[in-house]
Amino acid sequence: MTTDTSQTRCGYVAVVGAPNAGKSTLINEMVGTKVSIVSPKVQTTRTRVLGMLVHEGAQVILVDTPGIFEPDKRKNLERAMVAAAMDGLSDADAILLLVDAASYKKQEIEMIIGRLKGHDRPVILALNKVDKIKPERLLDLSRELNDLHDFKATFMISALKGNGVQDVVKYLSQIIPEGPFLFPEDQVSDMPMRLLAAEITREKLFYKLHQELPYALTVETESWEPFKDGSIKIDQTIYVSRDNHKGIVLGKGGSLIKEIGEKSRIELEEILDTRVHLKLFVKVRENWMDDPERFSIWGLKQ
Repeated sequence: MTTDTSQTRCGYVAVVGAPNAGKSTLINEMVGTKVSIVSPKVQTTRTRVLGMLVHEGAQVILVDTPGIFEPDKRKNLERAMVAAAMDGLSDADAILLLVDAASYKKQEIEMIIGRLKGHDRPVILALNKVDKIKPERLLDLSRELNDLHDFKATFMISALKGNGVQDVVKYLSQIIPEGPFLFPEDQVSDMPMRLLAAEITREKLFYKLHQELPYALTVETESWEPFKDGSIKIDQTIYVSRDNHKGIVLGKGGSLIKEIGEKSRIELEEILDTRVHLKLFVKVRENWMDDPERFSIWGLKQ
């Protein structure tokens, strides 16, 4: 049966905001499954990630972007991340600005809004973590932000708890343009499974080590071998920038990396719906953050 595309809508919505505003958490909640990793650490998302959802005949393609911040001009990775965030706006039909209402920094948000001024797409405001702020302060913040920019709509949500999220989904599905779906209806992300698997392990590392270790580590899936019984053998390498970081990741007697591997394996088995044999290795690769070849696997450019 052929779908009547004249009755469908499809469009890209770029989700932008400061680092740790909750963009990945929101997109995962909207899509209904994990398509982007989350952690308490800022700048966890390093590249553009697409998450797709279908609501009432509309396919909303959400673009999860790295947080927008003032990058250190001496650091290639930081500049590439911000460039990726801004590139995510170029093809968007609408922009969703997510603001952490509980830790609002006026100068930071003014900088982001300034970067949005040159785009003619409608911008929607979503105030996140509203359960952590007094109602009267929330209303004042909403007025203050709407004085800074002509937002098409304002929503107050808790991405973590899911409060108000479906209101955002409904609104976005109504404002994107008419047209046929660009992805299969059951597809939820464009991220290759090898990359998502590496990102899941990186997420576990961030949760466990975000106090002890800088975010200057990365994970790469080196091999992916399916077996006849349906199980998959995955080898991943965790790259750190200093030799003393290697010992932190390994833990005493290898206990920490064993724990990380177990947590990552369990989640991968849930996502892949099959048994996973996961092996983790740790190597030192100095100055990898300044090597464009190393972060090109995320689609980042210097």
